[in-house]
Amino acid sequence: MTELVAWGAERFKAFADAVVAIAMTLLILPLMEAVTDAARSQAADSSYGTADFLAEHQGQIVSFALSFVLIAVSWLSHHRLYDRVERITSRLLWINMAWMFTIVCLPVTTALLGAMSADPLQAILYIGNLALTQITSLMARVYLLRHDGLSTAPRESIRRGAIADAATATLFLVAMAIATIVPGQGYSALFLLLLTPFLTSLISRVWPGSRSDARMKRADSGE
Repeated sequence: MTELVAWGAERFKAFADAVVAIAMTLLILPLMEAVTDAARSQAADSSYGTADFLAEHQGQIVSFALSFVLIAVSWLSHHRLYDRVERITSRLLWINMAWMFTIVCLPVTTALLGAMSADPLQAILYIGNLALTQITSLMARVYLLRHDGLSTAPRESIRRGAIADAATATLFLVAMAIATIVPGQGYSALFLLLLTPFLTSLISRVWPGSRSDARMKRADSGE
């Protein structure tokens, strides 16, 4: 029987939502500081204008927008998964703590991406951060698949989400390898994520749903 922690699912969901909201807010702080610096620059040089600021900080702006969208997508996926989760075990809680850790680290790796020149370690930290977010999400889905009764969502829906997580994490890892081996490539390797539907379809053929579930249930019942 699954051992339950002292608090329920609703309190956990509220906590996770708050963590994500704070992380998304922190993404904008480097740009806020840059605006303050730009005001000082304009005071010293009246020819310095908004266009100069946008050109000078375009890397920060792009990295902010990219990370904001990626966190939003991760939260939407997390929200859909846990919308029908009714009970939280201690193990599932810690898996989600790991997921939240990757979310709160993203503002730091994003700040490095926008403020410093690109280098291999920077790519490892940023893209690796994104890959770990998907891996921890995958771990949660696999856990829910192996422990019936925690969620009222159809197993097939959880399985499809797990396959999508596996495909996305794989492409993040490939993109990280490319950005590391070929530094001049920059972060354009992230366009590999466009292959997610193809890889998802491929993995779904290797990870069949109903047959595997039936075998698991027979094994659990001792048949």
